[in-house]
Order: sequence, then C-alpha cells, then structure tokens
Amino acid sequence: MTRSIRPDAVLVQAVIAGALSFAHLHDLAAAAGQTGWKAWAYPVSVDLLLVAAWRRLRSDGPSRLAWCWFIVALFASLGANVATAGFLDLEHPPALLRLGVAGWPAVAFLGGTLLAHAPKSAEDRVPDSPAPATPVTEPVTETEPEAEPVSAVVDTPALPAAEPAPAEPAPAAAAPAVPVPAALVDHARKVADDHRARTGSPIDTDTLRARLGVPPQLAHAIAAQLA
Repeated sequence: MTRSIRPDAVLVQAVIAGALSFAHLHDLAAAAGQTGWKAWAYPVSVDLLLVAAWRRLRSDGPSRLAWCWFIVALFASLGANVATAGFLDLEHPPALLRLGVAGWPAVAFLGGTLLAHAPKSAEDRVPDSPAPATPVTEPVTETEPEAEPVSAVVDTPALPAAEPAPAEPAPAAAAPAVPVPAALVDHARKVADDHRARTGSPIDTDTLRARLGVPPQLAHAIAAQLA
C-alpha cells in the first residue's frame, strides 16, 4: 500500500512546484511589460528549455552543452521565484529586468536549437561491437623428439657365411600431445559455430588458426577436439 502512495505524492509535489514556478514567471514577465498571451508564453519557454536540457542529459550522458542550458533555464526559473518574493519592486521594475525579459525569447530559441540539432560527440556515438577477446594462454614449448641413430647399411660382397641382418631402427617417438586449455577450446567452439552460421560450412584448420592466432600444432589439436 505504501509503495502505491509514494509515486502519487511525488507527482502532487511536482505539480505544485511547477504551478508556482509557472505563476512566478508569468508575474515577472507581466511586471516587465509583457501583457496578454506573451506573459504566459515566458514560463512555457523557460520550462521547455529546462526539460529539453534534462532530456539531453538523460539520453546522451554528461555534456557541456546540455549542462550549460540546464543551468541557464534553472537560473531563469529560480530568479523569477526569488524576484516575486519581494526582493524586487514589481510596480517599478529595474531596466535590467526589462532587458533580460525582452532578450529571453532569443536566448531560449538559441538554446533549444542547439539542444535539438547539435551533433553527438565522438564518445556518444555507438561503438562497433568489439571482437571476442582471445583468452591468453601460456606459450606451448614444442619439444622435438630426439632421433635415434640409424646404423648405415654397407654393401658388402657375398660371403660363404651369411651374416645376421642388421637390427631395424626403433620407430621415432611419437610427438607428445599438445595440451589445450578448456577455455581456449570453448572459445574455439564459439568461433567455429559462428563460422558455420555465416558460411554454412565447417571451419578448416587454417581459418581456425588465423582466427585464434595460435601455432599450427595447437590449431590441429583444437580442431581434433572440435571434430
């Protein structure tokens, strides 16, 4: 029940504050010699400039232009509230007040135009979607198997006694399996799925190695796990 009352109280407070500020701006414009509909147009102009600057701040983030015009409109509204509180003789307004009220339409038009049509800065533009970061892996040291010496076979003339055939060299030790981190395998699977979705064909080892930036042996090991 309390949560449903709070927005209503805030709305009532906003309506009261807006009505008082609107009336003060109207009284100040009327005291400065603006009569009829012109006196009612001044509070509308001030409040619209204030709202436009606030919306620019909410949509584009911090901006010097938006903050500048927000402060200008806020000071105009606050100045009208203070001036109508008895600090100025509205029966005989000073010439500076008349000058400010007379020049406000041009100032408000300039501020509204700049807020509506000023281009966004480079920071406000939508950046391109960043490429997926490649997880950093420790460099894999490639160990080459030591080749065992192979005995050379020398052609000899035939002898009465047959000599035993030379022993065949032992097969070279198989290359050790390259360890592949699990995180790199998961990232490679995402890259392969993206390639298949874009091209309709599975990714080959060379393309996978180029996309991941890994050595050929590691790329073959990853491709074997993705198969």
